[in-house]
Formats: sequence, structure tokens, C-alpha cells
Amino acid sequence: MTYQIKRVGVIGAGTMGAAIAALVAGTGIPVLLLDVPPDSLTAEEEAKGLTLSHPQVRNRIVQQGFERMRKARPSNLYSERSAELITLGNTEDDFPRLAECDWIVEAIVEQIGPKQALMARLEEVRKPNAIVTTNTSGIPIRIIAEGRSEAFRRHFFGSHFFNPPRYLRLLEIIPGDEADPAVVAAFRRFAEERLGKGVVICKDRPNFIGNRIFVYAGQVLLNFALEHGYQVEEVDALTGPLIGRPNTASFRLLDQVGIDVMAYVAGNLYDAIPDDESREVYRHNDLLQRLVAAGKLGKKVGQGFYKEGKRDGKREFWPLDLQTLEYVPPQGAAAVDELIASTRRIKPLPDRLRFILDRAETGDRGAKLVAAAIYPMMAYAARRLPEIADSVADVDNAMRWGFAHDMGPFQLWQAMGIAETAARMRAFGESLPAWVDQLIAAEGHFYGELDGVPAAYNVATGQLEPIARDPRAIDLAALKAAGRELFGNESASVIDLGDGVLCYELHSKANTIGGQAVEMLIKALDELEQGPWIGIVVGNQGPRFSAGLDLNDVGAAVMAGAWDDIDEYAALVQQTFRRMRDSAKPIVSAPFGQTLGGGVELSMHSAASVAAAETYMGFVEFGVGVIPAWGGCTEMNRRIIAAAARSGNDTLKAFQQVFETIALAKVATSAHEAKELGLLRPTDRIVFNPDYLIGEAKREVLRLVADGYTPQITAKPCYALGRDVLAAARIAIYQMREGGFATPYDAVLAEKLAYVLCGGELSSAQWVDDGYMHNLERTTVIELLKDERTQARARHMLEHGKPLRN
Repeated sequence: MTYQIKRVGVIGAGTMGAAIAALVAGTGIPVLLLDVPPDSLTAEEEAKGLTLSHPQVRNRIVQQGFERMRKARPSNLYSERSAELITLGNTEDDFPRLAECDWIVEAIVEQIGPKQALMARLEEVRKPNAIVTTNTSGIPIRIIAEGRSEAFRRHFFGSHFFNPPRYLRLLEIIPGDEADPAVVAAFRRFAEERLGKGVVICKDRPNFIGNRIFVYAGQVLLNFALEHGYQVEEVDALTGPLIGRPNTASFRLLDQVGIDVMAYVAGNLYDAIPDDESREVYRHNDLLQRLVAAGKLGKKVGQGFYKEGKRDGKREFWPLDLQTLEYVPPQGAAAVDELIASTRRIKPLPDRLRFILDRAETGDRGAKLVAAAIYPMMAYAARRLPEIADSVADVDNAMRWGFAHDMGPFQLWQAMGIAETAARMRAFGESLPAWVDQLIAAEGHFYGELDGVPAAYNVATGQLEPIARDPRAIDLAALKAAGRELFGNESASVIDLGDGVLCYELHSKANTIGGQAVEMLIKALDELEQGPWIGIVVGNQGPRFSAGLDLNDVGAAVMAGAWDDIDEYAALVQQTFRRMRDSAKPIVSAPFGQTLGGGVELSMHSAASVAAAETYMGFVEFGVGVIPAWGGCTEMNRRIIAAAARSGNDTLKAFQQVFETIALAKVATSAHEAKELGLLRPTDRIVFNPDYLIGEAKREVLRLVADGYTPQITAKPCYALGRDVLAAARIAIYQMREGGFATPYDAVLAEKLAYVLCGGELSSAQWVDDGYMHNLERTTVIELLKDERTQARARHMLEHGKPLRN
């Protein structure tokens, strides 16, 4: 049986349900979002003379949930346009429409009775092969499905998303004992490919994998902090990026999740795990319950472990004093600053943690708290296997994908030394299961290889087992380790992806583009032209595609006044990027994450782009006092203004779109928005699973070659609108400045940008070649670089990491 999910139903328009609907709609799939009709009128509805039967009233609750979802920041939607794919309704009038859905997900109140009643109703309307899942975070799957038919139970299982589902990759699938393995496998493929999820298959145990470990580790850390007198700011300074975790660290994360939610989960978990040797940690203190009673529920009510306040007109977040439960002005974490400062220079996470944990054994206050954040989590994860999962990889993936940890507990454990770390954990007071001792005695590993294939230890079988990996999930680091790097320097590499496809990989700091990166790109293009290769993928697997120009690379030349050198360098980059665009063999870019300034220009000069859904793309040059000068203005003219001229559309409107995109430094919050801004083509593909990005870009190269690729070279590809449009732009800029909407130097930059986009002071609109536009770009940027106000902006950005408005 083939399962195709073409229409989805979501029941429950609360925080999770509406966000799941937004995620699905972003992939292009129509969604029916339902919630209960209200049982009473609001005062406003009564004043309007409405009744409970009025359609506006019937859908009030689902409409409110939908609107909350749309207003949430960061955005649940990839694009406002995707909201059009969500149809709203209620669970009485519109319930029969669920019969049209291929997948129905329940996200209602976390109570057994209502969930069971809903499943009974769904069994009456679902079509025979429709998949039904529950987003429960802890109720046993088997209990929710009690009383349902065998056919229903074969198509029913848990699909536990993590909040916010667009951004957190983890999806826990909990099949239970009666789910059809073929149905589960089909849904897993859909979740990985279409929704972009990292899927972990869980056993039907309380809180499954991610929350079972996270809630325990969080409670242990909270207990430790209270017992030893740590304050909120200290804990968060020590348990964020310093130890490979997000900026939300510990207490900020609890505020984000909801303190009432954590208290509820911890309370329920205690009762649900009578055989868990560690469950008493949930009764160790009543801090969470006291905060809930005081209405300090976290971010959703504006106060939890932090409360937003103002001092001297500036916004501040005042931390909670854990002893008095009063908010105090932020004091920083001076007591642990020395540890943090001495540790930051150590880049590899395992080495950094080993350094900190060494100091914990000598009594260092901050290091002891880190030990309390690391050791209990590792030990508890080991003790829970094989209860919650069989493979260590499932646990590690759950913690990385669900909570954005850099490394999972078993990955970290192995990197720090299995036997050595086990001894340290025991010295800290942690108990370990027998299977760990057996593994150490056999000199085994949590991770290894079997016949060259990555493998992970399976506790149930007592041996390493291959880790299933989709062929699209290309690992560039593994290819380089296997000797597939053809060339490389400190900033970039050229890698053989196989099948005649090369990869140009940036790996400089922030993947900025400087002289060495350009040098390696030229070498890659030479190799493509002269060798047996059929195409190139431009991409990497770092934290971002590219932050753009390396300011330090150009800064020295600006300070020396080497304007000819700067002009020559800009011309070289323009020429190199144009070589990419006009290459006889296809070059496909694979942007993702931050793709800014010169990174946008690098991406735009490809035959096609295969972009990650989470691509934050934009020209940000105004922030450092310049305009795009590596062909960015030229490409935006070619793609949007010239395209409008060719098709007979409004060129003035096209100019306005391009001008605003660059002048306002608009950064797309998704690949969908990048298409709307014209930074990606309408034909460019979007990939939702980031693991597949390089592989899918390689596939695109192969497809273009198979289709007989030839570059589209036009003698005069740009359309210069000339002095009339430029004059109109200058008037608009003047009005913006006079109205206080632009700073004096913003207005200067805007006028220079308009000058380039219009092709200068030409007497009439006309077609021009890109060499003409490139010259305008370079000449204008040299003028701006000579201006002290640009230099001030650049210095401010380097020193403070944010733009100066002068």
C-alpha cells in the first residue's frame, strides 16, 4: 500500500496544534484546522446580537488560535502566503471534512478522557488508509487507542512534535505494539522528507525519550542550584553555549517552555514511573509549584525566572532571587566569570568540558555546577536504556534535535573517554547500569563503524549496529577524512562528491568571503573547466552559508587608502562570480541559515539554487555603509527590473521592490520569503531536511546535466531606467530624510544605490551589459569607502556586531 499525504487535518488550535498546521502548510499541503465551538458568548458578540449558532461565533476559538499563531515571533509560518492553505473550522460543523484527510493529528487538551472520545469519533469518519496520530507528550499511546478497532490501531501512533515545531527538528514517533510497521515507515519518510524532521522511534514509555531525560536533568540541576546557593544568572551563564547548549541555557528555557508546564509534567511523571530509581528528584523541592501559585509562569505572562523591566530607559531582564522569590536588578555572573573567560579559548566542546570538569574536582564553584548539569544527565540516559530506547543514537538525536544540544550525552561521553568519564561520574555520586561496565570491560564504544558504515551501540543486542542513513545525507567532513578533498586552504575547500560533481565549501570564520576563499573558488572553476567534472555544488555544513564579505580582509586596504587594490579585488570577484553564472557546466548553490551580503551574491550567481527552508537571506551592506558590489545590484536588476521590462510589466514597481530590498536591508526569514524578495528564483527548490541539502543540490546538478544544460547568456541582460526614474527616487529619498524616516547618511547611501540600479544618469531607459553595471557598482563603492561615515559604520560593526545609524 502506498501512502501519500496530500491533505492534513489538525484537531486543536492551541499553541502546538496551530503551529503544526503552519509547519505543514509551509510545505505546500492544505490543512484543515479545527477546534471546539464556544459554549458561551463574549460581551462583544452579545452587543452585536450574535448567537451561538452564528458562523463567526462557532469558529471563534479556532480563529483566535490561528491569529495567535500568525502573530508569534519567531514566526511559525514560512511565509504569510502559506497561511492561505489553512482552512479553519470547528469540531461539530466541520468534523465530517476530516474524511478528506490522509493524516489527522490530534493536539487537544492533555487528558485521557477527551482524547479517547475524540478517537472514537475519528474512527467513524476517517477513510480506511488515513493515518491518525496524537501529539501527546506523555500519555501512553495504548491507552489513547483503547476500544478502537484493529484497523484503526494499525494506523494509529504517537507523533510528538517539539515546540516550536518549525524550528526544533525532533519528531518522536511512538508506534505502540499494534501499529502497522509499513504505515509507520511511510509516515517516517514523509516526516523526514516533507516536514524536514529528525525522527526518533520511541518506546511507549512515560515522556518517551527527549522529555524523560530533559525533565530529569533539569530537575536535578534546579535542586543542585538551590542546595548550593547558585543564582539564576550564574546558572544560565554556565549552562548555555559554554557547555554546548543554546543561549536559553536553563532558566531562560524554563521560562520559554512554561513553568506551569514543567511543574505539571514533573508531577505527572512522578506518578507514572513507580519503578524509576530516580523519581524522588521531583519531590526534592516545591519551587516550581510556588512559582505557579504566584502566577510566575514564564515568558507567556512576562514573569518567571526572569521579568522584563526598565532602568534608565533601557529594557532589562531582572532575574528571580531563588531564596526570596523577588526580582532583583541584573548583576551578571562575576563569581564564575574567570572560569568562563579561561574556557572560551578552548574550541572543541569535549576538550572544553574536560577542562571544566577537571576544575570541578578541585572545588571550583562554577565547574561543580557544570558537573551537575552533565554527569546526572549522562548517567540517567544510560540507566534508562533499554527502557525508553535500545540505541544510544536515538537518545543522542533526541537531545540534539529536540533541545539543540551540540552533542548528545553518549556522543559527549565517548569523546571525553568512556571509562574515564564513567569513573568521574561515580565519584560524583552517580550510579551506572551493568551494560556500561560490560561495554568498558570489552573495550567497546558507543559509536564506531561496521564495514565502513557508521554504527551505534544497541543495548538490547549488546553490539554495534549500522545507523540508517539516507544517501542524500552527504557528510562533507567524512568525505574529507576519506581523502576526497582535492584542494583546500584556511577558508575554503574543493571536495569530490562523486558522480563527477564537485563541492566548493566555505569554512572560514562565519564563512565570510575573503581573498583565500576567492582564490579557492577560482581554482574550483579552473578544475571544473579543465577536468572531467560535470558540475559544482556551492555549499557547506557549518552553522551558516555565509556572513558575506570579510570586513577585516578589506579593512587594512581601506586604512592604507589602497583604492586601486580594492577596485581590482572587487573586479576580480565580479569576474569570478560571472564565470560561475556563465559556466558551460551547471553550478548549483545550496544556501541555508545566514546568507548575507556577499553570501547572497555568491548564491545568486549559480545556475540554480537548492535552498534550505530555514534560509535567512538578505543584502545587509547598508549596515556597513556600502551597497552590494560583487554583482548583487546587477543580478537584482537582471532578475527583477530587466525581467519586468521583457515581460511588459511595470518596471517602476520592479525598481521599487529591488530598491527597498537592498536599502531597507530586508532579510528573508525563510527560503519562501527569499523567493518573494527575488533573492531566490521561483524555480529554485526548497529542501526541508537540512541533512539532505548537499545531496539534493548534487541531484540538481545531475538533473541539469541530464536535461542538456546550457547557460543563458544575454549580451545586454540589464535594463537601465535612466535619469527620470533616478530623479523620482531622489525626491522620495529626500522626503524620507525630511520626515525622519532615514538618517542623513542613510539618504546618501540610498541615493547611491538608486544611481546604480537606474544605470546612472542615462538620458533614456535602455538595455546595458552587466560589465557596465559592474563598473557602476565598483565606482560607487570606492566613493563610499572613502567617506568617513562609511568607515565609522564598518568600525562599529566590527567592534559591536550591530549597525551604526549615522
